This record gives sequence, structure tokens and C-alpha cells, in this order.
Amino acid sequence: MSDAVPTPFSGPPPTSGEEEAPLYVRIAGDYAERIREGALSPGDALPPERKIAEIYGVSRVTVRRALEQLVLEGLIEQRQGSGTYVSQRLQQPLSVLTSFTEDVRARGMTPNSQFLDRAIGIATPEEAIGLGLKPGQGVSRIARLRSADGIPLAIETAAVVLDALPDPTVVTDSLYDVLSSRGMRPVRAIQRLSAVALDKRNAELLDVPPGSPGLYMVRVGYDAGDRPIEYTRSFYRGDRWDFITELA
Repeated sequence: MSDAVPTPFSGPPPTSGEEEAPLYVRIAGDYAERIREGALSPGDALPPERKIAEIYGVSRVTVRRALEQLVLEGLIEQRQGSGTYVSQRLQQPLSVLTSFTEDVRARGMTPNSQFLDRAIGIATPEEAIGLGLKPGQGVSRIARLRSADGIPLAIETAAVVLDALPDPTVVTDSLYDVLSSRGMRPVRAIQRLSAVALDKRNAELLDVPPGSPGLYMVRVGYDAGDRPIEYTRSFYRGDRWDFITELA
């Protein structure tokens, strides 16, 4: 259990004309900052409500509201009869185009990749349609088992048009970093997400029993000229990954 917390309150003071945030929001913000910076790791236990209330000099009702806020943000999980822990689930916002590497690093975790395929090949019918290619045209294809802190989370297969990625072997970490260096990073995408039962091969790679719940996503990424350059299919562990969206 980690009893250390930021000195209340670590956030900047309100500027002239701004209202000071409610205490529970500021407490939640302190913990959120520590989680995102990696000071608190996935699976770490938070102090009990009573201890947090003593540290911050607030009521347990205020602490409870702060914890509820962190639960809503997906940063912590409360286990009945056990305590409160930093969530081991990862979240990917559907409203922002980010890479797996960026999502994992944002949670203070270390991304890892095991390459399953990294070569130039003929586009499949689905890839050709998604990328607007003619039958028989080639693509750079990269298939990887994606992990965070050694925990397998996703199987990702990306097909990229050859002029954006003529040599797939240059990708050793983030595909989007490589595309950015060439001035061809996708700036928008269309994604389709569905629930699936993981088959035997995918379940073995993700270290879960066959038939376990998973999420299947197909994404087509477009460059600044609105040309499709990336067609990615991904299988995610349903017990470790959430996709979120903000509604206004």
C-alpha cells in the first residue's frame, strides 16, 4: 500500500477570476496526476478512506466523492472487502487518435512489442478496399503482440501504403513515430469496434482461455490530405482494455 500522497494541494492555485475547484476534485486531481506520472502503478493499493481524510484534513464524504471521480475516469477500481487499487485496465479515448505506445506511456507503463510479422506483401481484399488500392498492390504489413509492463494486451496487424512506409523493418517501437518522421502520420481515422470471443490462437497469445471476451477493432487512418494510408485490425483483451468517448 502506498500511503504517500502529494502535499495538499499540488495543483496550481486558481488565477484571478477563476473559482477554486471543490476539494474532492482537487484530491482526485492529485491522485490522477500521480497515477499518470507513474508514482502509483497499476495494482498499487490506495490508503483507506480514513487515512486519506486525515492527510487532507477533509471529511470521509469528500474523500468518497474523490474516489468516485477516479473510478469514473477509470483510474482506480474498488474491490468489495479488499480496498481501492490503481486500475490495471487501460483506456483508449475514441475521440483522440493515439497509438498503443502513447496510450500505455500515458498510464505510466512501459510498452513492449513482439513482432509476429514485418514484411511487404500483397494487400488483402479488405486492406485494398480500406486503403483504396488496386488488386495486387503491395503494402507494408506489421503484426505485433502488444504488451504493457510485460502483460499481453492486444494483437495488432497494420497494413500501410508503401510510399508512407517503404521498409517495415524500420519500425522497432511506435509505427506512428516512424510515420511522423516521414510527415505522414494519420491525422484522423474511422474506427469500427465490436465484441468477440477470442479464438484459440489469439487467446494463447493474449494469455487468456479460449473463448474469453475480447474487443475487435478495424481502423482506417487518413493523412492530412485525407488519403487512407493505414488499415489496422486489432484484438484486445476484454478484461484489461476500455474504449471511452466523451459526449457533450
